[in-house]
Amino acid sequence: MHTNGKRQFLSYLLLAAGALLLFLGARDYLGSQFGQTSAARQFVSAASVAQPPPAAARHPDEPQQRGDTVAKLVIPRLDAELYVVEGDDTGELRRGPGHISGTAMPGGHGNCVIAGHRDTHFRILKDIRKGDDIVLETRYGEFLYRVKSTGVISPRNNRPLRPTSGAELHLITCYPFHYVGAAPQRFIVEAQLAAAVAGESTSSLPPS
Repeated sequence: MHTNGKRQFLSYLLLAAGALLLFLGARDYLGSQFGQTSAARQFVSAASVAQPPPAAARHPDEPQQRGDTVAKLVIPRLDAELYVVEGDDTGELRRGPGHISGTAMPGGHGNCVIAGHRDTHFRILKDIRKGDDIVLETRYGEFLYRVKSTGVISPRNNRPLRPTSGAELHLITCYPFHYVGAAPQRFIVEAQLAAAVAGESTSSLPPS
């Protein structure tokens, strides 16, 4: 193949690769937007038709069905509102941040873990900092967590997934935020339950 032909072929190849990356990025972005709209609609619909559970049945640790919208996550300082779905499979994380099944439910006793993609819903975490408030609104009430720390760890480090004695929240996403391809590290936000804004928690609340 002549030099000009090789250059032309390489140009076409680069254009095709660029078009593919653009398509995948647009698909993920639009999927995340449509997913959040669907999750929000389900959350609002469930709240409008469901009767508040009796006091004896108020238990934030009650497990949910995979794919259900389990909470609205609000970070006031970042002006962010996200709807959290149950589960962390590919389809669920495309709709929104996913509550990892088997960990504590929002407002419940123990370690509540929520994961999300760094290039869609959890990109906001690049601006979070110690002391920020995180509010999780559920059908059982609203629960205020306060950020204790942030950090970067190896994907093999499972410390953020371990059970805790107190009511804690861990948000997990890939890192670096602007990395192209499979990111090599994980960004962790660790927060502690500070107050039940409304409703009841199964944990004893620390002083705020």
